[in-house]
Amino acid sequence: MSRTVTLVVVDPAGAPLGALPPFDVPEPWWQEVGSVVTKARRRHGLDVAVLRLLTADRPEPPGGHLTYLGQVAERSAVPLKPVSVDLSPHPLRAPWAEPGGPAGSIAWATRELDRLGRPVTAVAQQRTWNLSAIWRLDGEQHTAWLKQAPACYRHEGAVLRWLSYTVPGATPILLADDGAGRLLLDHVPGEDRYAADVDERAAIAADHHAIQLRAADVAGLVAAGVPDRRGPALAGWIRAALAPHDTSVVDDLLAGLDDRLDEVRRCGLPNTLVHGDLHPGNVRGDGPRRVIIDWGDAFVGHPAFDILRLTETLDPATAAALFAAWAARWRADVPGCDPERAVTLLRPVAPLRLAAVYAMFLAGIEPSEHPYHAGDVPACLGQAATEAKRD
Repeated sequence: MSRTVTLVVVDPAGAPLGALPPFDVPEPWWQEVGSVVTKARRRHGLDVAVLRLLTADRPEPPGGHLTYLGQVAERSAVPLKPVSVDLSPHPLRAPWAEPGGPAGSIAWATRELDRLGRPVTAVAQQRTWNLSAIWRLDGEQHTAWLKQAPACYRHEGAVLRWLSYTVPGATPILLADDGAGRLLLDHVPGEDRYAADVDERAAIAADHHAIQLRAADVAGLVAAGVPDRRGPALAGWIRAALAPHDTSVVDDLLAGLDDRLDEVRRCGLPNTLVHGDLHPGNVRGDGPRRVIIDWGDAFVGHPAFDILRLTETLDPATAAALFAAWAARWRADVPGCDPERAVTLLRPVAPLRLAAVYAMFLAGIEPSEHPYHAGDVPACLGQAATEAKRD
């Protein structure tokens, strides 16, 4: 599956110049724009920064015919087709999705790398969507990554700083953080471990347990701005995030959520740092060395949420072995706790929490980006309802 792309181009002031003829790119995932930039340069000799998605011909990813807005640094002689598009401002538009936004972020990252003695020789845009914009910055001897994220992810820098002191080598090295969503990260060799088998997932779970054990004193993390999702705070946040949505399939689960979370508390596991999206694709490695990346979804809460995410695509028998090892580690480190009971109680809460996360995304993005997540809220609510019936 591929994508067909129409690229509408504006000048640095945001004035529309027209559209390039449609072209195909190999990756179906809408947020990946590296090949869009590359093909515009190779086919038309045009250097473009992709700003945001304008329209899609299908309700959700992947594939289809997408129209993106891109910015050029200066007017060119490339013939462009006149188009009529709505480029009016929107209060929820991300700073990197505005004309001049990418250039400002790259300038910040370049200054920071110059300060560190790592001058930049090449910049390549990789991704842009409602959750992040990502660029690769190469120098003669080093590579760094610029990640810019929305306000709901601004605590990621604080998490990475805490982890760098507490568990060195477990996460990417944070080179700089502007406190407003921009992170500059050192390159991590290897590849994202989407294809991790059960043995590698077991190793990831063991690595992560060591992190969570050290993070069990959560006061410093909460003080640093990491979202507090402990017990009643989690229940209140879920209800508030889902209030604009039809939650009828989980009304009973929502009504009993406080009692359920209180029972989870009595299982005796400590609150700790939760990654929030611990699937294998958020682990990067080159063999025996692994680091956990993308901590924007992190919160302070119950450790079972991460093992549930890490095992959710496995068949029950395979997942059971990982749960057993996870539970054994917690029983050894926290005598008298009941990890198995905590997992059982939280099985329906995990997709309910994800529904609230996606609802938060939808509440913070402009309508043209809703297709990225519109189907996620009802899908997660349906999964939560199914898990609740199995209790």
